[in-house]
Amino acid sequence: MNNPELELAWNFVEKTDRNIFLTGKAGTGKTTFLHRIKYESLKRLVVVAPTGVAAINAKGVTIHSFFQMPFGPIIPGVESKKSKFKFNRTKIDIIRSLDLLIIDEISMVRADLLDGIDQVLRRYRDRNKVFGGVQVL
Repeated sequence: MNNPELELAWNFVEKTDRNIFLTGKAGTGKTTFLHRIKYESLKRLVVVAPTGVAAINAKGVTIHSFFQMPFGPIIPGVESKKSKFKFNRTKIDIIRSLDLLIIDEISMVRADLLDGIDQVLRRYRDRNKVFGGVQVL
């Protein structure tokens, strides 16, 4: 990789468990970097995105699909029938084994959706840590 900023980001992702906000103009290598992480990192990871097109481009799945989120707003203290977040054993095992959650196109993600992701990860991982202790990029 011949971009020193992305090399620094790579080392940060690989050698820490800290959350990272990666931003840059179009054509600066963000998607290439995401693919490098996906295929070269030793961390157990999932790539999600807010829309189907973004998920396809990132070679991931939608946030709503992976976390089984309702399509309307997620209002704290108000549970919808779908917001109970019931997952099958395979999905629970994936969530519990996650080291890294990559959220592509984060600027399109509503705050309540991030809260919903946090709820799910805390439920199946560490209740006392943000995003259940999963590193988020």
